[in-house]
Formats: sequence, C-alpha cells, structure tokens
Amino acid sequence: MSTATRTTAPDDERGAASSEIGGSHDLSTWETLKRGFALSPELLKGLWVTVLLALFATIGKVLIPFVVQQATDHGILAEGGPDVGFVVTAVLIAGGAIIFTSIAQYAVNIRLFRAAESGLATLRLKAFRHIHDLSVLTQSTERRGALVARVTNDVDTISMFVQFGGIMLLVSTAQVLVATILMAVYSPILAGVVYLCVVPLVVLITKFQPMLARAYGAVRVRVGDLLGAVSESIVGAVTIRAYGVEDRTQGRIDAAIENHRVAAIRAQIRSVMAFVSGQAFGGITTAIVLVVGTVLATDGRMTLGQLLAFLFLVNLFTQPVQQATEIFNELQNAVAGWRRVIGVIDTPADVSDPGEGGLRLPRGPITVDFEGVSFAYPGGDRVLQDVDLTFDPQSRIAIVGETGSGKTTLAKLLTRLMDPSEGRVLIDGVDLRDVAFDSLRRRIIMVPQEGFLFDQSLLENIRFGRPDAADEDIELAMTELGLDAWLATLPLGLATQVGQRGESLSAGERQLVAIARAYLADPDLLVLDEATSAVDPATEVRIQRALEGLTRGRTSVAIAHRLSTAEAADVVVVVDKGRIVEVGHHAELVGAGGVYTRMHASWAAQQR
Repeated sequence: MSTATRTTAPDDERGAASSEIGGSHDLSTWETLKRGFALSPELLKGLWVTVLLALFATIGKVLIPFVVQQATDHGILAEGGPDVGFVVTAVLIAGGAIIFTSIAQYAVNIRLFRAAESGLATLRLKAFRHIHDLSVLTQSTERRGALVARVTNDVDTISMFVQFGGIMLLVSTAQVLVATILMAVYSPILAGVVYLCVVPLVVLITKFQPMLARAYGAVRVRVGDLLGAVSESIVGAVTIRAYGVEDRTQGRIDAAIENHRVAAIRAQIRSVMAFVSGQAFGGITTAIVLVVGTVLATDGRMTLGQLLAFLFLVNLFTQPVQQATEIFNELQNAVAGWRRVIGVIDTPADVSDPGEGGLRLPRGPITVDFEGVSFAYPGGDRVLQDVDLTFDPQSRIAIVGETGSGKTTLAKLLTRLMDPSEGRVLIDGVDLRDVAFDSLRRRIIMVPQEGFLFDQSLLENIRFGRPDAADEDIELAMTELGLDAWLATLPLGLATQVGQRGESLSAGERQLVAIARAYLADPDLLVLDEATSAVDPATEVRIQRALEGLTRGRTSVAIAHRLSTAEAADVVVVVDKGRIVEVGHHAELVGAGGVYTRMHASWAAQQR
C-alpha cells in the first residue's frame, strides 16, 4: 500500500450537492406532450380506433338537431295538420341515436381508461427505476417525499387529464367539426356569426395559457413540498418529541399547507376566470344567433325547424368550446406534473449501469485498488485527493479518521454509490465503472451503520440478501453467525414482524438482521460502516461475534468509529482532511507518533 503524496484543503465530506433533479421547465407545452407520449407509447396505441368511436358518438348527437328539424317542419307544422306518426317515427330515431351515442361513448371511455392506466404505469416504472439509477449524491438533493410525489401524485394529475380530459378532447373535437359542417349547411350566415363570436374567446384563452401554466406548475411544486414536510415529520416523530420541537415542526407543516393553499387558490381563480369566459361566450353566441335567425326566418330564408335545429347545433358547438377551458385547465395541470416526472427521467444517471456491455467478474478472493482517486462534491472543494491504495484479498482493513475526514466517501466510492471525480477504483484490475451492476452487487455488499428494514418479517428482511434462499438456508445462516440464541428469544422467531423501518426491534437487533442479510448474500468484499456504534455492551458482543463469522475468509473494509475495530484489523488506513496520511498495522501506528497515535490515545482515555 502507498499513501497519497499531495495535501488537500477540504475538511468536510458532506459538501452541498448542486446536481439537483431537474424539472424540465424549459419544455413548452407541446414539447412536454410529445416527450410524455414518447415515454408512454401505450397512450397512443389504437388511438385511431378511439377517434373513430368518438366520431360515431358525435354523429349520434348531431342526429338530434336533424330529427328536431324534420319533426317540426314535416310533423308538427305539416300541411293539413300535425302528423303524429311522423313525429313518433322521428322520436324513435332520436332514441336510437341516443342509445348508439351512449354505446360509442362507453367504448371510448373504456379504451381511454385502459390506454391511460397502461401508459402511466409505464411512466411510473420508468421514473421509479431511474430514481434508483441516480447516485446517492443526486438523490440527496431532493427530499424523499418530493421524489415520491413525482412518481405518484404528479402522475395522477396526468392520469386525470388523459382519462377525463382526453375523452372530452376527442369527443369535443369531433363534435365541433361535425357541428361546424352542419351549421354551414343550414345557414352560412349564422355559421359566420358563431365564428365571429369565437374569436374573442380564442384570444382570451391565448392570454390565459402562460398564466395557467405558471400557476399549475407552482401547485405541483407545493404538493411536493407538502408531502416532503409531512413524510419527514412522520419518520422523525421520535426525534421531534425527544427535543420538544412539536411547535416548530407544526409550523413547518402549517407553512407548507398554507403555501399549497395559496398556490391552489391562485390557480383555481385563473381557471374559473377561463371557465366563466367560456360560459359567457356560450350565452352571448346563443342570444345573437336567436336574434339573427329570427330575422332570417321572418324573411322566409329559414324554416322554424331549421332555426330550432341550428340552435341545437349552436349548443353542440358552444358546449365543447366552453369545456375547452376546463380541458385547458386540466392540460396545464397535467403538463406541470409531466414536466416534473420528465425532470426525474431526464436527470443524468451519473452512476450508470453499463448494462449488457458491462463485465461480469468471476467470484473469488478480491483485490481492490485506488489509483489516483480524488473526489469533490459539485460546487465544493475536494474531500479526497490523490488516493493510492491496494487492499489484498481476504484482508481486514480498518479506515479511521476524524468526522468529515473523507473515510465514508471512500466507502461510497468502493461500493460505487458514487464515482470518483478523478482516478479509478478497481476490483481485480477492472474499473468499477465497467462492471455490470448485477455482478458488482453480488461481489460487494455494504452493511451501513443503520441497516434499513422493510415492514415485513425477519425472514423476508434477511432474504433480501439472496431472494432465492430457502427458509432452511436462512435458519442455517443464523446458526452459523451464532444468532440462533437471540432468535429463540423472539416470540415468533423468523416470523416476527419488524414494523415500519424495523421500529419493533432495537437498533442493535436491526444491525443483527443487516449482518445476517449480508452473510446470506455471501459477497467477496464486505464494506462495514461501524456496526457496533450506539449499542449496549451485551448487543455489541453479539454483533462482534456475528461480524467474526461474516468477515471470515473475505476481504473486509470497516469504517471504524471505535478503534477497537482497528486493533483487530490486518491493516489500518488513516484518513486526515481528505488524504491518506498513514497505512500500517495497529501495533506499528500506535507507537509512530503520528495522527493515529493521537487518535488512539484520545480513544483509550475515554474508555477508562
């Protein structure tokens, strides 16, 4: 092993990251829709069939005005008096048209629902999968609740638009087109009047578009902030109570709720303004058409039936135009959500899986090399500089240093939770960046200081180490680790439910489960973030015994917060301010008069 030769200035490995998860705010509405449909191709699958059904549904609707006109002119106002038979026939035709329209619209709804759920399920999977592809560094730039909101709540807003706004958009577009053609057939003059009335509404909608986009974008951001604040307060409930900061926490949640309320009301006010404008357009248009149509009918240029039919057509035309304001509001809300989800998917995966092109290394004793490795958080100083190290196969290495010295960063680079800014980390002579994730994760396992447990049984939590493991394999692993006696103290043994985040177990017991999980995975290299910190002496003894079984015959790298770990290691690596200052055996370093000597003396004094 060799030490780094240059010095470094950094003193804090927790530098702020600037590689924030994007929001795709630069995409226009049209660009966002194109990108969204490209990510969820199921949304457009069989669309032509759905459009055809929507057209059939519209034809059924426009038959009604035609039937009204015929019933009025040739039935009620027939020469020689009302023709009841003709009117009855017309009514039956209208009834048949209504049934036909209902069936077609039902089919449109079902097809859109299925397409929406399939497409958005794909979008959720892509977003969720990409979040896991992002490095720990990138993930830490956004609160977990906000990330959850992007995959759930934001996708739900898209779903609402695709399912309901999509139906309205398809049917309304077809309805406007057919109504326009029939209005022109009945009376080109009245059709021109209707379209003159449309012009102000179109101008108004154009003005509302950027305001609505900004307003609904702000709502989506506030929803993420709210979910983040609530999730943090729930997860951190014990800490909040322990420090008596309930009022402060409540204040944060109140502020998040208030910010969401203000943003939502602001968006709704703009939405209502657009909707009311549409209603006003419908009423004014109908009134003008009635006046002009009456004049035309008086002059004998229209029959009463034609005027009534035209008024029906005006309603069929203005109704979807009014609904267009609602659709537009739903669209802006959906586009805001789409942008946030696309922002996640488009965030570069700075620690990416080489995939099929990646190398898959054979199992066996593992050698680790750091070659000229330096690391700096985005926008920050270097926290590691010019690290050159070699870890021999089946050796036990302890990495020690003051808080913020860079030792945890070394562990994250070794497990490829992050990639170095400069240099290479190699296993068996191969750059970690060239190794396929599935091979890398089989060979290298990290046991963190607090092992995360899922809300399942002990058995299922341990099985995460090897999903195909039989119950007997897990029981054998517990016995080999010497944990069978502890397991016998639990009322349900391996069937014991651990609760959310493992809260039914003590911190030490959660660590035992994490060790058993790692043992079952049977890696070639173990990276341990001091497993015995903050536990009682009896549990520490149990953990130490389990660790002996876990590390036996493997290369192990321990981030040592307690120097008792360093005393038992084959090699001790001392990190100070981002550089390797000493490497050697405990007995050599403790008397060398360097950084390790001072650290060990301070630690020994605390043990007395």
